[in-house]
Amino acid sequence: MWKAISEYFQSYPSQAKVARLLLRTGMSVRDKRIYSGDVVIADTAVARATGVDRRVVRSAVETISTDKQLSRFFSKLLPTNNFKDVASVMGWSAIEIVSDDAGQPGILAAVSTIISEAGISIRQAIVDDPETSEEPRIFIITESTVPAELLPRLRSTKGVKSLTIF
Repeated sequence: MWKAISEYFQSYPSQAKVARLLLRTGMSVRDKRIYSGDVVIADTAVARATGVDRRVVRSAVETISTDKQLSRFFSKLLPTNNFKDVASVMGWSAIEIVSDDAGQPGILAAVSTIISEAGISIRQAIVDDPETSEEPRIFIITESTVPAELLPRLRSTKGVKSLTIF
């Protein structure tokens, strides 16, 4: 997905940084404005986050808004909550998985099967897009703590390079 989008911005690397941030965070572009859900985000805030001038952000928004395909795509993005950092506060577990091949199918399915067979309910699963993340991760939030006996099985799952439990 990112490869197709980056083609639009190949001549404008600073605008590409803005587009990548929008995609990674689920910020949308509607009516020539940037939104996080229903909240308007200032160009200057996006500029600070990407390390570019606010005029570059404005140009990226214009580029997105004036191209039919980009506009259709970016107008549909939504931010997603991630319970990874609050899992311990709630008495849950957060499992972070780094894959040795993020494009390999079945990693999430295999890990979630092991968790399910242990009678543990999964509250949330989030998978980073391999095209927008340098080292994509899978985050699985469980409604109870994951027992230590499951760790060897989870770590030995095909495609799992490393596994961390929070």
